[in-house]
Amino acid sequence: MESKHYTNPEHCIQGICCQVNNCYYNDKNHRCTAKEIKIGPQFASCTSETICSTFKPQ
Repeated sequence: MESKHYTNPEHCIQGICCQVNNCYYNDKNHRCTAKEIKIGPQFASCTSETICSTFKPQ
């Protein structure tokens, strides 16, 4: 999924704390700058089975 991102921190997704330091959408203050995020897979039974599909390496 190719998402555009916000450059103004006021437009970051509220309530999302990104701890992936090498993600293109992490503004280095743990805020996600993607305009939308996609979490998957559709069925998971614990947090270790989920991933952010929006991740894009720097």
